[in-house]
Amino acid sequence: MSPYSHLAPARAPLPDQDQKKAALNYLNEAWAEALHDGIDGDCLAQASLFTALAELVNTYGEDAVATFAEGLAGRVRSGEFSVVEFKQ
Repeated sequence: MSPYSHLAPARAPLPDQDQKKAALNYLNEAWAEALHDGIDGDCLAQASLFTALAELVNTYGEDAVATFAEGLAGRVRSGEFSVVEFKQ
């Protein structure tokens, strides 16, 4: 039992899709705060990629993450990570 478990009420884990949405919201807020504090977006991106890949390696192992990373080039080229901003 964590010494801090009494600080937060216990609740059932969120469904996977809800966890992903919540995680993205947390990251977007942290990103905006870092930009506001003067951290360069490129530095944030590189640190985020390193942290994400390190977590995936810790969870799934190097071979599985390397296989996943091999598919990223095609996904980037196909526009999966491009954000379209609409101007009014």
